[in-house]
Amino acid sequence: MTKTVKVALPHRLSPAEARLRIDKGIADLRSHAAAKVAHVEERWTGDHMDFKLSVMSQSVTGRVDVTPDTVNLEVDLPWALAMLADKFMPQVQERGRKLLEKK
Repeated sequence: MTKTVKVALPHRLSPAEARLRIDKGIADLRSHAAAKVAHVEERWTGDHMDFKLSVMSQSVTGRVDVTPDTVNLEVDLPWALAMLADKFMPQVQERGRKLLEKK
């Protein structure tokens, strides 16, 4: 059983710049959260990305769609992590907002 959590992150970047920043965020995740997050895989097809990672020995999958003004994130959480979604999804939203800020 999984729970899909959705987040819409508005932005004022070009889709290409939004994709670059998302890639940078994934690279940062790999280096700074390696103890908690493992086996991060992502595959872009145009402005759509499918991803898979492991958190606390749980497999997580999801999708990212970049539109001209929004990044839509959908994360499929296994039941063990779904129970914690209310605690960590606000952090995901905040980090996503900061990542996509126009500088």
